[in-house]
Amino acid sequence: MSIMSEFREFAVKGNVVDMAVGIVIGGAFGTIVKSLVDDIIMPPIGLLLGGVDFSSIMTVLKGDGPYASPQAAAEAGAVTINWGLFINSLISFLIVAWALFMVIKAINRLKTQFEEKKEEEEAAAPPRQEVLLEEIRDLLAKK
Repeated sequence: MSIMSEFREFAVKGNVVDMAVGIVIGGAFGTIVKSLVDDIIMPPIGLLLGGVDFSSIMTVLKGDGPYASPQAAAEAGAVTINWGLFINSLISFLIVAWALFMVIKAINRLKTQFEEKKEEEEAAAPPRQEVLLEEIRDLLAKK
C-alpha cells in the first residue's frame, strides 16, 4: 500500500476532520481559560495582595528600569524575567489540566457503565446454540 493511498484512507475515515475539530475547539478553550485567568481570577488575587498586577511582575536583568510592563521593557530593549506572566500561564495550565481530567474521568465512567451493561446483556442472553436447540425441541414437540 502506497503512502498516498494510506493517507487517503486515513483522511476518508474522518480522523483528520475529528482532529481538526479538536484543535479548533482546544484553541477556543485556551482563549477562554486565558481570559478567565487574566480577567477574572488574577485581579481579585492581586487586590488581596495589596493591588499587585501579576502581569507586570518582573525582574529586570539588563536595562534601565523600572518599567511599567514587560512590553514596555521589551520595547526599551531590556532583558527581563516575567514572573507574573509565568504565574498567569501556570494557573491557565492548571485550569486546562483540571478540565481535561474531569472530561476524561466522565468518559471513563461512561465507558465502564457501557461495558458493564454490555456484559450484563451478554450474560442474560443464552448462547445461540441453546436457542436453536430449544427451537428444534419445540418443533419436534409439536409433531
